[in-house]
Amino acid sequence: MPLLKDGRVVSDLWRHLEDGDALPPAEPVTVSWKRWSSERDALAAHDGPLGLRLPNDVPVTSFAGDAARFDLIVLSFPSFTDGRAYSQARLLRGRLRFRGELRASGNVLRDQLLFMRRCGIDAFEVSERAITENWLAALRDFDIFYQPAEDGRPWIASQRQYAL
Repeated sequence: MPLLKDGRVVSDLWRHLEDGDALPPAEPVTVSWKRWSSERDALAAHDGPLGLRLPNDVPVTSFAGDAARFDLIVLSFPSFTDGRAYSQARLLRGRLRFRGELRASGNVLRDQLLFMRRCGIDAFEVSERAITENWLAALRDFDIFYQPAEDGRPWIASQRQYAL
């Protein structure tokens, strides 16, 4: 599956392990929330980059003390009508100050890319169709925003000049 990151299509260097797979040494791997919950100490000792695949029904506060251990957190979007992963992204970036990669996986739609980016998601697993239709352009659809967000773009109130 193609990966959009940093304004271009990139190779996915991460290996996504199933729950029963052996942990390869020094390789960037992601594990499920279930596996992290049951093998936390063994996985924390992994000598390579570690990522977490987080279901959208798990509160980020349940692993707040461990968030910094991960280089990547993959957020699940099972349906375009389910926005819980947006909240997870905002909490991870804003409250927990997570600085690793946040990746959207699942039902990622072009119309939602910009909003996902505004919440702090910086990588997107997309279909092949996304590449041919240039979904990256969606990240530039708007350049003025009314509210602050996690992507660092200035918002309208911060740009106003007030006369004294």
